[in-house]
Amino acid sequence: MTTFDRLKKLCEEQKISIVELEEKLGFGRNSLYNWKKKTPNGSSLQKVADFFDVSTDYLLGRTDKKRYYDLTEKDEKEVEEELERILKNSESNFGHAAFDGNIPSETDKEDYEMYVAAMRDAIRLHKRLAKKKFTPKKYR
Repeated sequence: MTTFDRLKKLCEEQKISIVELEEKLGFGRNSLYNWKKKTPNGSSLQKVADFFDVSTDYLLGRTDKKRYYDLTEKDEKEVEEELERILKNSESNFGHAAFDGNIPSETDKEDYEMYVAAMRDAIRLHKRLAKKKFTPKKYR
């Protein structure tokens, strides 16, 4: 996938045209279409990356991760392991889980699923924030 293809995909996701993007960024007409044939200069590439909140490496096709702080498969596995540890720990601390295996009603089942989803989201958010804060600039 070329730089222009990635740019086009990002525009489609944001529901804007390439011409609109050129206007918003103050680029000349058809300047982004030139990315089909040649590699963009650094400042133009950085402006587009900042606009879409993606890395320049993603735009250039060096990585499929849009942002350096996106979670990898390994990170997702660690999230699930941490969630499992938290759920088991809550059972051992209180003698039983707040939501044990014998859920008596649909309401309690929904509450449990919402609790687990909230915990999973909190762990993911924590991992992303840690990556943002502690990733050295040379790897961003």
